[in-house]
Amino acid sequence: MQPYRITRRRLGAYAMGLAAAPAVFAENGVDARQLVVGQFAAFTGPASQLGERLKIGIESYFKTVNAQGGVHGRQLKLVTRDDGYEPDRAKVAVKQLIEQDQVFALIGAVGTPTGIAAVPLLTEAKVPIVGLFTGAEALREPFNRYVFHVRASYYEETERIVQHLTSLGLRKIAVFYQNDAYGKAGLEGVERAMARRQLKVAALGTVERNSVDVNAALAALLPGMPEAIVQISAYKSCAAFIKQARAKGYGGQFFNVSFVGSKALADELGDMGAGVVITQVVPFPYAGSTAIVREYQQVMTEAGHKEHDFSSMEGFLTAKVFVEGARRAGRSPTREGLIAAIESITDWDMGGFGVRYGPKDHTGSSYVDVTTIVRGGRFMR
Repeated sequence: MQPYRITRRRLGAYAMGLAAAPAVFAENGVDARQLVVGQFAAFTGPASQLGERLKIGIESYFKTVNAQGGVHGRQLKLVTRDDGYEPDRAKVAVKQLIEQDQVFALIGAVGTPTGIAAVPLLTEAKVPIVGLFTGAEALREPFNRYVFHVRASYYEETERIVQHLTSLGLRKIAVFYQNDAYGKAGLEGVERAMARRQLKVAALGTVERNSVDVNAALAALLPGMPEAIVQISAYKSCAAFIKQARAKGYGGQFFNVSFVGSKALADELGDMGAGVVITQVVPFPYAGSTAIVREYQQVMTEAGHKEHDFSSMEGFLTAKVFVEGARRAGRSPTREGLIAAIESITDWDMGGFGVRYGPKDHTGSSYVDVTTIVRGGRFMR
C-alpha cells in the first residue's frame, strides 16, 4: 500500500472543504450571522398591553443596533412566546424558547407569578435572563446568577408611595391587591413601609389574576372610607375597581406601582383617570430633558412608533443592558461570558438612568419616580 501523501492539490481540496463546512459555535442561538434572544410574556389576555409595549421597546432598540452592524457583526433576532400571564403557560413558553427555538438568552419577561414559575427552568438550563418586568423580592432573594434585573424593587416603590402619603398627613391607607405572588409581594412592601412608621394597613381587598370581578374588594374596602388605596394588580382590574369605587362615591386617592402599566391604565380609565398616582421605575418618556429619553424617542421614531410610554421605555432600557453585555462578551459569546460581561457593568450612567451589577449583585437600578394621570390621559411628574 502506498503511503498517503499530502499533495498541494489534496491540501487545497481539504482547505476548501473546511471553508464550506458550517461553523460550530459553543452555544445555541449563535451563528456567524445572528444572535437569537427569547422573550416570554403576555401577548394576549388582560395584561397583553404590558407584553406588547415591552416587546416594542426591545425590538426598536435591536433594530437600531442591527442597522449599525449588529453586535460584533451579528444581527439581533427576538423570538417571542405568549404566556397569557399564566404560570403554567410561562413554563411551556420557556421550554419552547430554550429547546425548540434554541435561544442564546432570554429578555423582558412580564410578571411575578410567571417569573417564579419560569426561573427554575431557565436556571436548570443555565440560560441567563435580562430584565424581568416585576419588582418582586422572590425573584431577587435568594441571589440567582442567571437573573439580571433592570428595574427597582416593589419594596422601593411601595416605600416611596407610603413616604409620599404620610408626608401629606395621610395615615388611613388600604390595599387592593391581586391574589397571587405579585399582589402579595406588593402588599408585603406596603406593610413593611407602614410598619417603619408604626402604622398598619387599614383594610385589605383582593381580586383574582386575569379577573375584573372586584365586588368583594369593594365591599371589604369602601365601608371604612380609607384616605388612600394602594393598588397592586394589573390595569384592567385596577381600572374596574377605580370606576366602581368612584361610582359609589369614594373620594380618596388611588396609588399604583409601575407594573400596572401606566398607559394601559390611563386608556382603561378615560376621563376617570385624572388624579390617579403611579410610581415609575424608568425616566419620564414624554419630555426629552435627559439624554437617555432623547435617545429612546429617536429609536422609537426610527422604528416607526409614534407612541411613547413607560413600558416601551423599560423594554428599550432592558435591550440596552443586554446589548452592552453582549458587546462586552466578545466575538465568540457564551452564556457564561454574557453573565461575566454584565457583571462587569459596575456603574453605567446611560444619560439620566444608571445601572450597576457585580458578581453578587444583579439588582440593576433603584430608580423610582412618581407620576399622576391628568386630563386627556396624559401624565405629569
